[in-house]
Amino acid sequence: MQERASRYTGYRSFDYLTPQVDFKVFDLAPQLGRVPGHDLGLTDDQSDRVSRLLREHTAISLYEHPKILPADVTQLRDYNRTGRNSFGFEGLARSGMTAVFDNFMNGTGCVTSEHAWKWDDVVYDIGLRLADIAKQDYVVVASTLAEIFTAKRNGQLALVAGLEAATMIENELDRIDILYGFGVRQMGIAYSQANMLGSGLSEDRDGGLTHFGRRAVDRMNKLGIAIDVSHSGDQTSLDVIEASRVPVFITHAGARAVWNTPRMKPDDVIRACAERGGVIGIEAAPHTTLSPAHPHHSIESVMDHFVYCVELVGIDHVAFGPDTNFGDHVGLHDSFTGHLAIGKAHGAVDHPRVPYVSGLENPAECFSNIVGWLVTHGYSDDEIAKVIGGNIIRVLREVW
Repeated sequence: MQERASRYTGYRSFDYLTPQVDFKVFDLAPQLGRVPGHDLGLTDDQSDRVSRLLREHTAISLYEHPKILPADVTQLRDYNRTGRNSFGFEGLARSGMTAVFDNFMNGTGCVTSEHAWKWDDVVYDIGLRLADIAKQDYVVVASTLAEIFTAKRNGQLALVAGLEAATMIENELDRIDILYGFGVRQMGIAYSQANMLGSGLSEDRDGGLTHFGRRAVDRMNKLGIAIDVSHSGDQTSLDVIEASRVPVFITHAGARAVWNTPRMKPDDVIRACAERGGVIGIEAAPHTTLSPAHPHHSIESVMDHFVYCVELVGIDHVAFGPDTNFGDHVGLHDSFTGHLAIGKAHGAVDHPRVPYVSGLENPAECFSNIVGWLVTHGYSDDEIAKVIGGNIIRVLREVW
């Protein structure tokens, strides 16, 4: 974990409001030290190299939920119903990251409905998050590469607003423009369940990208919204990659050849994404990117997927989208398993359950540990610079 960014002055979410008067207060999980740190066995020289690489290069997480969960995760629904998720400013200030793609509540956003993905809920979620961020100056909202680079120079953290699916647009194409106007710069096609655009990965039959979905892809291309197919079905993913005039992201997934579940991507989808210039961000949410060599989910399991994808499509097409938050991520999955179609997505492969993913448990530790792992496994400075941010920047130059 890195030293705290000097630009961060201690702001906590909703400090501009009066607790229990302006908003309901929940006991929140700690941002730092909730679980034991992961020892990579770095020497002093290797630790210094990790710090230098994060200082000199642009580190971008292609996918996170950097919110803070309630300490008692059974309160999560009540917490989300308020529309206000506290943001992990303190933890992110120790992350070493330059930019983070924040995907808000997404499939757990039940402000007005039990079943998420409603237009009003998404607007609530984005608006309250951006209002909170506007009251401090360490985290800045970025909608261009220039703004990400400026944040790096200023010692700030750039937040890129993203959404895991386009379900909330229903059949209203212009809602994509409205979301762009709100600052959204990355959007998924479908979550695990099908929608008007295409099939999700939990569906038994994948109908591919719909006619409306093709119009939505075209609109996102015209606006400059990066497209994500992490939770889309295989055929839908292939159709999106073919239909898009610019490269497409798989923001958070792994390789099905390593761990055979629907949540992972097959080789043909990963190859198609790379052949069109796209990038896959390696996922680290609990019980996703496992491997036969490391079925007890940890950073080692996750990096087995990284190594496989690099060997499959080359180091220019792989990055990281750890998909972490501050708090009990396993408890979140257990609380929303029906909404998130976790059973169908993760398949029926037996594996040991873990309380957290050692080494990649939260956004504060992910990139220092990822870079540490790469350093101990002989990757060059140039290779590390590519996978922690350079490859993402290359795609965004085309997309944005």
